[in-house]
Amino acid sequence: MKLTPQMRNIGLVMIGAVSAVALMQALGGATAATNTETYRLLNLFGDVYDRVRSDYVEKPNEQKMMEAAINGMLMSLDPHSSYMNAKEFADMNVKTKGEFGGLGIEVTMENGLVKVVAPYDGTPAAKAGLLANDLIVKIDGKEVQGITLNEAVDKMRGAVNTPITLTVVRDKRQPFDVKMTRDVIKIESVKSSIEANDIGYIRISTFNEQAEGGLQKAITDLDTKMGGKEKGFILDLRNNPGGLLQQAIGVSDVFMDKGEIVSTRGRNPDQVERYTAQKGDMTNGKKLVVLINGGSASASEIVAGALQDQKRATLIGTRSFGKGSVQTIIPLGNEGAMRLTTQRYYTPSGRSIQAKGIDADIVIEQPLPPELLGKDVSTGGEAKLNGHLANPNGGDEGGGSSAYVPEDKTKDVQLKAAIDFLHGEKVVTNVVPPTKPTDPVKQSN
Repeated sequence: MKLTPQMRNIGLVMIGAVSAVALMQALGGATAATNTETYRLLNLFGDVYDRVRSDYVEKPNEQKMMEAAINGMLMSLDPHSSYMNAKEFADMNVKTKGEFGGLGIEVTMENGLVKVVAPYDGTPAAKAGLLANDLIVKIDGKEVQGITLNEAVDKMRGAVNTPITLTVVRDKRQPFDVKMTRDVIKIESVKSSIEANDIGYIRISTFNEQAEGGLQKAITDLDTKMGGKEKGFILDLRNNPGGLLQQAIGVSDVFMDKGEIVSTRGRNPDQVERYTAQKGDMTNGKKLVVLINGGSASASEIVAGALQDQKRATLIGTRSFGKGSVQTIIPLGNEGAMRLTTQRYYTPSGRSIQAKGIDADIVIEQPLPPELLGKDVSTGGEAKLNGHLANPNGGDEGGGSSAYVPEDKTKDVQLKAAIDFLHGEKVVTNVVPPTKPTDPVKQSN
């Protein structure tokens, strides 16, 4: 099954002159009850804009001013809504296709700094040792504080083979420089291997347009190599920051024969969409383990939540990030696009994981190597982001956990637990306090 990503093309009229009347027309008409207050605020905006144009010490860049105003309005809503100018919109479209130029790093904004969500496998960022939760405070010696997330991302991108230095703060310690060389980032979103001679291991690093097709190919290849005698499959979604909603639905459907995958709900009661599996489980119901951790976010949580609720998979690892909202990309003609949070998503049982995350069925903590002992390798989760949406079901917020995964598979205790589980061995929750540097499983890799 190949699902086409759902796009909502909403045409908006861009305005030149700033006035309350023109802005009201562009907004599409507020109700009579709110008109007075809206006009007052728009007049205030117009007064400030005109005063800057006439009295600022230098002639301002009006295009930049307007873009910053629009972006500020959207970013005040939640951490995931933002404005993209035409270039940034084009870059985003390239990225979702799975190939772009840059460092290969997923980032968000926190307290005016750029925070690493996760580096993509095999990219300059991953090879340089950047970790989830790192804070980028300078880009090529220039402070990040005061610029937008889109501007920071634009600065990190550039011509292939050009150098860049990021100044990073990790675990509230002294800043240090990380030097990298930009490269063409080709996100091979799906990689696979045979583990323990009879288990198919599949890692999805991001939900770009290649994810569902890559997963289908991986299952077919593994099944052929093992002659259909595999004990089961491991789907590794650790440090996968998410991506396209429809790809998450398609990936879930690959392992499901029936039942709901996810529902999305907007502000109004009638804004509910449900997505269900179509008949046909490519693995014929073979045992499935999904690996998650604090870097598993958004689309990863849709897949994990669906397979958990439908009793199709056992989740092993630690609590996921907790991003339970859907962003719609709304093109604005030739003026770029806006990324607007329009819905929350819910797992088949009706759970909203916004600011809470998905809990693993079997919690396995990854021991840290000596060089990371005492350091914070947790993502913190959605609940730690300023301005995040609350969970509509209430209750304690949480989400986020360790995002550390050793490169050496022999030291990956979460992967080992998944293999043991599929071999029928008893696997129990194992929370390992990372305080014993002499423990043999905690040696440097």
